[in-house]
Amino acid sequence: MFELLPSKDCPLCPRLKSFIDENREKFPDKYNAPVPSFGPADAPFLIVGLAPGLRGANFSGRPFTGDHAGVLLYETLLKFGFAKGEYKERKDDGLEMISARITNAVKCVPPQNKPIGAEINTCRQFLEREIEDMRGRNLKVIMSLGLVSHNAVVKTTGNKLSSFKFTHGKAHEIGGGLKLVDCYHCSRYNTNTQRLTPEMFEDVFKKIQTLL
Repeated sequence: MFELLPSKDCPLCPRLKSFIDENREKFPDKYNAPVPSFGPADAPFLIVGLAPGLRGANFSGRPFTGDHAGVLLYETLLKFGFAKGEYKERKDDGLEMISARITNAVKCVPPQNKPIGAEINTCRQFLEREIEDMRGRNLKVIMSLGLVSHNAVVKTTGNKLSSFKFTHGKAHEIGGGLKLVDCYHCSRYNTNTQRLTPEMFEDVFKKIQTLL
C-alpha cells in the first residue's frame, strides 16, 4: 500500500525537517510533524490548501485547525453540510467531515509559511497519490485555495500550467471528469483586506454544490 503521508521524521526536505526539529524543542507538547488529511477518502470533494500554519495545523495536527483561516473554512463547510458538529479550533472538538476532505500541497510547516519550489515539487508525490486514490473512489471536485495549491493540483493531474490560469471562482475541467475550482486562500491577510469576503467564499461553495 502506498503512503499518502510522509513519515513523522520525513527527511525529503531538509529545510522543513530542520524547522520541525526546532519547533519540537520550542513547543514539545505540540504536534510538529507532517499533518494528515482530514475527512473521508471516498468524499467527492477535496480541498487543497498550501501548507500547515505554524501555530495552526502544525500545533494541532489537523488541517486549518487553530489558525484564523480555519474559522471561515470550517464555518462554511458546516453551513453547506459538508461537515457536522462544531468547530472549536482544536483537534478533539468532535467536528466531523461528511462529504469533503481537506489536505495541503505541502504536508510540513514551512518557515514564514512559505514553502520553496523544490519543497512543493518534492511533496507533490503525496498529493498525487491522494488524488489518485480518491479518483478511484468518488472524487469529482477539487477546490484549490490559492495559486500554489492551484499549480500543485494542475501539475499533479498531468496538466500544463499554461492551460489553466488561476482565476478566483472559476471551474476548470482537468480531465477524467474531474473539476478544479479556484478560490483565494482564506488567510487572515486576504479576509482582512477583503480580497476574500465571506460572501465571495460562499459563492464558490455554491458553485461547487452545483458541480457535485
